[in-house]
Amino acid sequence: MGMKLYVGNLSYETTEADLTTYFGKAGEVESAKIITDRDTGRSRGFAFVEMRNVEDGKKAIGELDGTALGNRN
Repeated sequence: MGMKLYVGNLSYETTEADLTTYFGKAGEVESAKIITDRDTGRSRGFAFVEMRNVEDGKKAIGELDGTALGNRN
């Protein structure tokens, strides 16, 4: 069973591929979904990343929490 992580304070330029690569450092990424505004299609600045298993999810939290991605923590 996987673990879904909330990722906030994202740059509007961050892509789902960026998230997959970034979180891939900590383990296998099942999916990455940036939440967009329904009307404009613009990123709302947060996403959900689903890690393949709980261990990878915990590792991602421990290693990546508070680190910078796209010049934002």
